Amino acid sequence: MTAPLFKGVITALITPLRDGKVDEAAFNALVERQIAAGVHGLVPMGTTGESATLHPEEHHRVVELCVNVAAGRVRVIAGAGASATDKAIDLARRAKAVGADGALIVTPYYNRPSQEGLFQHFHAVAEAVQLPVLLYNVPGRTGVDLANETVERLAGHPNIVGIKDATGDMARISRMRAAPAMDGFALISGDDPSWLGYMAHGGHGVISVTSNVAPEGMVALYDAVMSGDLESARLWQDRLIALHRALFLDASPAPSKYALARLGLCGEELRLPLTPCNEAVKPAIDEAMRTAGLI
Repeated sequence: MTAPLFKGVITALITPLRDGKVDEAAFNALVERQIAAGVHGLVPMGTTGESATLHPEEHHRVVELCVNVAAGRVRVIAGAGASATDKAIDLARRAKAVGADGALIVTPYYNRPSQEGLFQHFHAVAEAVQLPVLLYNVPGRTGVDLANETVERLAGHPNIVGIKDATGDMARISRMRAAPAMDGFALISGDDPSWLGYMAHGGHGVISVTSNVAPEGMVALYDAVMSGDLESARLWQDRLIALHRALFLDASPAPSKYALARLGLCGEELRLPLTPCNEAVKPAIDEAMRTAGLI
């Protein structure tokens, strides 16, 4: 079996904002905190990074900052998804130019392409840019599901190295692993509450929202799984499960920014149409943070 290029706990970073602009000092500090906690990778400019509302130059700057601060200590997988294939190619090229280790490409949202359209989209990006591509399937946000059969077709391309699966469908990964083309293909969960189960089904890690707030706990859970200590893994899951839920009680990443503000790490500011975390859900986030041993 070939080892996957990407594995472990990979944080889908928030992008701190201050007075309408990217708070670069806070972002750099967040990256350092993640690396000190032992995460295995970082995703700047994914969904959690508010990629949909940042301007193109802000997007490129955040990726560049992450690469520069990480300085090769962990892998950086730049968010480079777009509804238009040409735009995704441009984002991936810019990520490669600043030294990113890979590109996370989400299924094109809103226009809901066919499976053939999805295949052609990802194939075109992989052909255009010599950079490892991680597919991203999140039908709850994009309105389109990347079928296993399409993933298996794409896995034959040398630049397409894995998938972030945010469907929460545990049976899907077992069916996917059975395909011969999947040897060495990174199978990464994109769903924090179910990633322990995903690992049990043969997954290689998680691209996580929760690890913004609790990176040490997420790394401890991963380490427990990898050492075969399922009892410890379940104990960590029990500590974190309320936080997994709480960070989606309002539109993400508003709850994550609130939690990080409670830890004194950044402000709560978001960019419209996203708004700061609803006051009504903050007590539940506080309680989840206490359960996780964060406050």
